[in-house]
Amino acid sequence: MSRYYTIYKPFNVLSQFTSKDGKRTLKDFFEVPPDVYPVGRLDYDSEGLLILTDDHSLNHQLLHPAHQHERGYFVQVEREITAAAVEELKKGVVITIDSGRYQTKPCFAESIPQPSFIPERDPPIRFRKSIPVSWLRLVLTEGKNRQVRKMTAHVGFPTLRLIRYRIGGVTLNQMQPGEMKSLSRAEIYNLLQIHKK
Repeated sequence: MSRYYTIYKPFNVLSQFTSKDGKRTLKDFFEVPPDVYPVGRLDYDSEGLLILTDDHSLNHQLLHPAHQHERGYFVQVEREITAAAVEELKKGVVITIDSGRYQTKPCFAESIPQPSFIPERDPPIRFRKSIPVSWLRLVLTEGKNRQVRKMTAHVGFPTLRLIRYRIGGVTLNQMQPGEMKSLSRAEIYNLLQIHKK
């Protein structure tokens, strides 16, 4: 029987169970059966939702571009973001992927107050009194390498903190960094609106 877990990957942790260059990995926080691996990845310096499973079919369903599952992010950026920058993000911007130009797909983007339920980051973001910060909610249907960071940099507002809070209908749901929750196959397939084979 396949196993399914949702986790909150902490900041500065690799999205894998084997160590590289002495960096912390998922193994430092989560104990799962040997054949269980993350579906997709989050960058080392990003945090938030990852799904762990040994279900190869789910892996394909989530990662194949044809299925376009939504991925939701809370993004803290430098300075007060402008309405014009948010509109630009919505329409899609040109970023560099593998040394080539790539036009991002249209996405949902909005400026939001700082979400009250987000845990403090460890270590915290360096506070600079002279430079304000603001928050965005972004929902993408694609996941290129460091895409969100490249998108906000393109419109002139570098990302300071990036938290993935949702994949399809699966959410962090008030989880804290380092926490894990077990789900049934029926639960996760239902939340992701995937039809069982």
